Formats: sequence, C-alpha cells, structure tokens
Amino acid sequence: MAAPWWRDAVIYQVYVRSFADANGDGIGDLAGVRAKLPYLAELGVDALWFTPWYASPLADGGYDVADYRRIDPAFGTLAEAEALIAEAHRTGLRIIVDIVPNHVSDQHVWFQEALAAAPGSEARNLFWFRPGRGSGGELPPNDWTSEFGGPAWTRVPDPDGKPGEWYLHLFAAEQPDLNWDNPKVAEEHESVLRFWFDRGVDGVRIDSATMPAKDPRLPDFDRRHPPTPHPYVDRDAVHAIYRGWRAVADGYPEPRALIGEVWLDRPDRLAAYLRPDEMHTAFNFDYLNCPWDAARLRAVIDGTLDSHRPVGAAATWVLSNHDVTRHATRYGRADTAMGRSPAQHGAPVDLALGTRRARAAILLSLALPGSTYLYQGEELGLPEVRDIPDAFRQDPYFFRTHGADIGRDGCRVPLPWSGSTAPYGFSPTEIEPWLPQPADWAQYSVAAQDQAPDSMLTLYRTALHLRRTQPALGDGPMNWLKSDPHVLAFTRGTEFSCLVNLSDTPAPLPADSAVLLTSAPLDEDLLPPDTAVWLHGT
Repeated sequence: MAAPWWRDAVIYQVYVRSFADANGDGIGDLAGVRAKLPYLAELGVDALWFTPWYASPLADGGYDVADYRRIDPAFGTLAEAEALIAEAHRTGLRIIVDIVPNHVSDQHVWFQEALAAAPGSEARNLFWFRPGRGSGGELPPNDWTSEFGGPAWTRVPDPDGKPGEWYLHLFAAEQPDLNWDNPKVAEEHESVLRFWFDRGVDGVRIDSATMPAKDPRLPDFDRRHPPTPHPYVDRDAVHAIYRGWRAVADGYPEPRALIGEVWLDRPDRLAAYLRPDEMHTAFNFDYLNCPWDAARLRAVIDGTLDSHRPVGAAATWVLSNHDVTRHATRYGRADTAMGRSPAQHGAPVDLALGTRRARAAILLSLALPGSTYLYQGEELGLPEVRDIPDAFRQDPYFFRTHGADIGRDGCRVPLPWSGSTAPYGFSPTEIEPWLPQPADWAQYSVAAQDQAPDSMLTLYRTALHLRRTQPALGDGPMNWLKSDPHVLAFTRGTEFSCLVNLSDTPAPLPADSAVLLTSAPLDEDLLPPDTAVWLHGT
C-alpha cells in the first residue's frame, strides 16, 4: 500500500496576488495560475498550496477572510477556482487551501451583526467583546498586544453611538478573534472544510494554528516572561478543534490532509498536534530559521526527526514563505535568521554568497526525510526586495510599528516571467503591478533561466525530477556519515548520499561514488565551500 501523498510531497506555495496576472489589472489571479499549470507541472512539484483566495478587504493579504465560500473578485470566481482545481488534478497536481481559524475580517457578516447587536448578545458571543477597564471603560480589558504591534483591543461604539465595549484582535484591528468556546464557531469551520473538500481540495493549511483557544479569564501577562500555560498560545483546549477537523478530513474516500502552521519552541508540544487523530504534518520553522551552520542544522534535523518519530508523523522542510525574508537574501547576511528588524533590514547582503548557499540548501532540503515546501520565486533565486518605497507598502506590520518593522512586502513582489522591463510578463499589459518590481529583475525571469544549464530554475527542475527517480528519497530513514564537523553528510538507503560543505575550505568527496547532481561545480574530487552534492553509492 502506497504511503499517503503528504508524507513525501514537494508542495509549491502560490501567493495568488503575485503569481501571474491574466486580465492585465496588475493583480495576480486564478486565470493566471491556471495558465501557468504546465510550468508548475514541468517544475516537478506534487501539490500547490494557495494562500487565501477568498473574498477579503485585504487588510492582511487575504488572511482577513470575509467569506470562505466566495473567491475575491480580484482573483476570479468560484467557478474559476473549481475549474483550476479540476485542471490541476488532470495535470497531476494536488491542491491545498488556507483556513484561518483564529479570526475573520471585520467585514464578515458575523462581525457586522455583532457590531449592530447589544452587549451580551449571541452575536457578540462569537467574538471576544468585553467592557473596558477604568472608571469609564476607557482602558482595554487587559494588556495583550497585537502580533503586528500596538494594542490587541479596539473599542467600538454601542448601537446608541456611545463608547462601548472592546473586541480582541491578536493581529490587525480588521481581524477580530473568534470565540471558539461558542460551538457555532466549530460548526461553521467544519462546514467550510466540507465546502472545499467537496470541490476536490486535497488538504488545508491551518494558519496560526496554536492561537484559537483563549484563557476565558483573559488575564494580563508580561510578554517578556509569559506564564505557563500561555493565555492564548498552545492551550490544551486547541486540540479538540483539530480532532474535529480530522474527523471531517477522514470522512472522505481519500482522506484530506491537515497541515499546521505551528510556531512553538518545544518539540514535544509541537508533536502533540501531530498525533494520529489530529494534523498530518506541521511546518518546520526551526529549520527555516536556522543559521547557515552545520552543527545547528544537524541539531535541528535530529530534533525534528526525533520529535516526529513517536507520533509517526512525517517531517517537513521549508526555506522561505510569504511571511519571512527570502532565503537567498538571508543567507547573504551575517545574521541569517528570518527576521525583519531594523538592524537586519539595513545589514549588508552578499547576494552572490546568499544565492550560492540557497542552491546548496535546496539540495539539502530535498534529500531529507519527509516533504518539502517551496515558496513561489525561490526556484528563480529571487532575493528580498528591500527598497520598496513606503508609499507602496501594504503590510500591517509596517503601519502598526510605524516603520520599525518594514513588513513582508519584500518577499511578495510579483514574479518575473519574461521580458527586459517591468512587469516582466507578470501582466499582459505594461501596467504597474500592485507592488513594484526591481529594475534588475530581467535576469531572474523564467524566460531568462529556462534553457540556461547553470540557472537556479534548471537546478530546481533537475533536483525535483531526480528526486522522483531515487526510491530512497522522500519519506523514510536517514543515517549520518562520519564527516568534518562543518560538513553535513548522510545516506538515504544504501545507494544515495548527500554532502553539504558549510565550511570555508574544500572538503574531500567519498571514494567510489558517482555524482548525480551538484549545487555548484566541483573542484576535481573536492566539494567547495557552500556547495551540496548528491551521490550514487555511499
């Protein structure tokens, strides 16, 4: 019996707004994605994960969902989404959609009804409305702060127009938190799952998966020294939500996959989300955020596999996504962590070094046990766009921190497909895309890299197709080889090995091994610094 597809799939993240624009309005759309399905199939991925494509005011890039059963008009229609799902399946690609259980848009019908209702009403009980503190209720109900900066509470007028209650939003004010203690919230989300599963969606990615359950007392806490248990992160009550979702997913003839965005420091707490009756896989943020250092990477790899083994879950590996600085840029900084602090934003970047390391990193990721996630554009070697003018920025991180955090727009710039000037084939017209593209991006376009033997795109295509021919790759065991401390060397099965040299000097290759693929040219029988190699034989 074949293993479930999600255990070793390569999943490509599509940020629709920036992927491909078919109608020429400067905004990516479903028709644009559908036209590029042959490109994605040729690339060699197994599934597509779509960030939210639902109706939304786009206060937070679509993660403020107004209606899960409608496609945002900027992207297309429900009929177009259904056609895209069907055509992707015919092409051999599975589809994953995003579900955001922690909050909805302030334009969602539930929240609009809550604003119009009186305090204590059933409509308000779907959210976290509370009276304020202070003599006149002028202070927030507690001291919680938003993940985007600033307070996590906003005061609204009562129906009579007088200052009234406050509502909780752990993200932007336009994203009111849902009250999962109300059974109607669970019923609605399980209905939404069925709505999309019935249309052929193969799985869901669960956004901010640790945050829906709240301490009903809403106590104050010091973010620098958070209490245990945390008042809204990784509370035990959250697991009942996903057990309900798993029952829905398992109710289909071909069970659907649940994939969690689980940001936790403790591997044992993360593993709890991957028990046999909850999620199937979770994103590996420890790996994404790990510096380019052999010892630390090895520790993260071992820690990931060790924590997943007791619950029988497959590991995942990811280098970039729509929330973090692109790794070609990160790996070119002295500080290779994912953050966007002012110091990191202004730090010098050696893009040639970052790109060289990025090439090695993808061979490492694809050789590890489990599944791999790719973020659109990484197969082109796209760097972070660090000089977007403030007038074009749209991320709430930027606005709520008054520019101290420049936000995530730099990794969301529309893709270059062809041509020598913007919009580089992203749109069929010369319209300016919703985020400006750099003047030097022609070199990164698909057309420029398509037939170039040493391009990043060629490396990805070659590695992805070769991965499918190697029976030992994907899910399964791995074994470390004895090596220099600055070299990662391991086997998959008896006929495949991977070496990654993270030192500043060349490393010898094993004898009696045939080279399958390298991230950069070898130096005769030596593996140069910041280079990875796949070998046949161990």
